[in-house]
Order: sequence, then C-alpha cells, then structure tokens
Amino acid sequence: MRIAFVSTYYAPVIGGVEKVVQELAERYVQDGHEVHVFCSDFDKHERIAKKYEVLHGVHVHRSRYWLKLSINTCIFPGVIWDLLWQKYDVVHSHVAGHDYVLYAGIISFLKGRKHIHTTHCPWTDKFRSAFLQLALFFTNNFFNYISFFFCTKVIAITPWEVPTLKRWMPEKKIVVLHNGMDARYFIQLKKNTFKKDFGIIEKNVVLLFGRLHPTKAPHIFVEVAKEILKKRKDTAFVIIGPDEGEKENVKKMIAGQKGLYLFDAFTDMDTKLAMYQSATIYTLPSYREGLPLTLFEAMASGLPIIATPCNGVPYEMQDGENGFLVPFGDVSLFAARVEEILDTPSFASAMGKKNKEKVKSYTWDVIAEETFALYK
Repeated sequence: MRIAFVSTYYAPVIGGVEKVVQELAERYVQDGHEVHVFCSDFDKHERIAKKYEVLHGVHVHRSRYWLKLSINTCIFPGVIWDLLWQKYDVVHSHVAGHDYVLYAGIISFLKGRKHIHTTHCPWTDKFRSAFLQLALFFTNNFFNYISFFFCTKVIAITPWEVPTLKRWMPEKKIVVLHNGMDARYFIQLKKNTFKKDFGIIEKNVVLLFGRLHPTKAPHIFVEVAKEILKKRKDTAFVIIGPDEGEKENVKKMIAGQKGLYLFDAFTDMDTKLAMYQSATIYTLPSYREGLPLTLFEAMASGLPIIATPCNGVPYEMQDGENGFLVPFGDVSLFAARVEEILDTPSFASAMGKKNKEKVKSYTWDVIAEETFALYK
C-alpha cells in the first residue's frame, strides 16, 4: 500500500503530533508499505534546506511555507501540487483546522481514495491571538463542516473530543483511538547515570518533560517548585524540552534558585529512558492537552503522575488511584500533592504499578495496527 501523511511538521521537529506521524510511518515502512510524508519546510525556528529526503525509509516532501501564523501554524500551498501528482492508496492528515486537511480531502475524493484524519484535540483557544481567534471563528462555523465532509473517518484521540466533533459530522464517522508509546519504556535499565550526567544531586526528581509553550504552563511548575523548595532540599525540579516561547521566561524565574534545573530537549531514546527512570514524579501542569505522549511514557516507566484535568487526561487518570488531578493554576494544591507522594513512597510505588498495568496495551505497535485497519 502507498500511504501519504500530511502534517505541518515532521522530524527532526520535536512534538507530539510529529512523533505520532513518525511512529506510524516508520512502522508501515517496516511492514513493507511505501510511505510519503508531506509537510512544510519550517522547523518552528527556520527553514529546512533539504526539501526531499528519505528518513528511515520514509519519503519526506517539504513544501516551502508562504506565511507563518503562529509557531504551530503555517501556510504551505505546495502540498496541493505534491498530493495531486503523487500516487497513494490512502491519505492520513493530522491536526484539525488546517487548510491542508481540506486539500487532502478534496484531492482524495477526486482520485477515489480514502482520507483519514486525526484531529489531535486542538479545541482550546485561550492562548491564541486576536487574529487567530477570528480565523478560528471562520474555521468553526464554516471550514470544519467542509473539510470533515471529505474525510472517510475521523480519529479522535480521546472521548473528550466526540461531543465537539459531532457538531460537524455524524457520529458514525468518528473513531476514538488514543496515542501510544514505545514498548521500551517498560524495560528497566541495569545502569542509570542520568542524574550524574546532568549534575542533579538531590534524592528526588520531579519532572516536567515537554515543549516550553504557554499551554504547557512551565511557569506553574516553577511556582510549585519554589513553594516546596522553601521547606525541603531533598528534591530537584527538572524541566526539559524545546523552546516554544517560554524558555527565556523560565530562565528568569529559576535564576539563582537551587533545586531547579532547565535542560534543552533531546531525542535519544536511551537518555529518555534514563530520565523517566530517574524521576520520582511526572507532572503535567498544562492548561491544554490533547492526549500527551509523555503521559503514557511516564506511566510505562512506572511513575505516579500529577496533572491538570484538561481534555483527554481525566480519561486516563483516576484521582488518587494512579496519580492526582489538580485544577489548573492551583499552586498550593499541586505542591501539597507533590509532597504527599514524596512522603509516602509505598503509595507512589502502588500508583506506578497501576500505571504500568494500565498502558501495557498502549504500545505503538498496537496503535499502528488499529490505525491500519481503518486504511483497509
């Protein structure tokens, strides 16, 4: 089968959507299919010079972007030409509301091919500019009706999305299929030098691993850390991720504060395994999430989790069972929950075991197989 993926970004760009596309694409290549990815030539900071290359067997076509609307949205009309002249059996687009979702749907319809779309839960608009708010009004009241009409199936990554999607399409078109994670996260490392390598001297590690974007609320994490560090010195608060507008703010907030660490993003799998297995608690203080891949990675690593109950997260967590859910911005309660876990290791261990059990069938191999069933 010839499969086309369409998304704004692809590797080496770091992000949840990019990782989903990469995991599916590379698995289908391994299964003997021909896979093409159509994306922009922007990496969220600058243009990528190489417009076509083969990465791990995946044919990557990068179209020149014409206009950048935000760090996660740009216009690259060349994808129309690419899709028109490339042959494929199915096209799978990602992230609702983008212009290429409509292009992919119409072109697939004209060619008599299937068009699968994964929304990735982009339904919260608090941090969007006035211009983008206007664009969203148009999208929600006009564009989505048309673009979803040309979809064969629409994948919602969490049941939270279904009521929203039913506004634009019949429910029978919607399939709920959550994100996944690499099965290697279940494997316990024999030797872990993460803390030594990164200069972390504290006994406990509270981790925030993700994009430094306003919706991820790294500033809330820092506020929680400062409240706890007033009382205890045995815990490190570690922030790791690529900059999407918040890095400088975080650097200012943590300047001179012992126990707070900020590191650049990395993609090396061995380092990620060591990072999770060095942590005591994983946190998601976000205002908005779809269904973060890091949630399942932390679960597979056996970590208790403290998160805000936003969008798809409460469908995977039960408060007090496999972690704690804390309202967005409630710094005092968040800090209290961190200390509760730190002070009761047996409770933390029980939470971690429940998380490992919960996600044992959430591997990318399983998700890829279920997604491919939609293609067929």
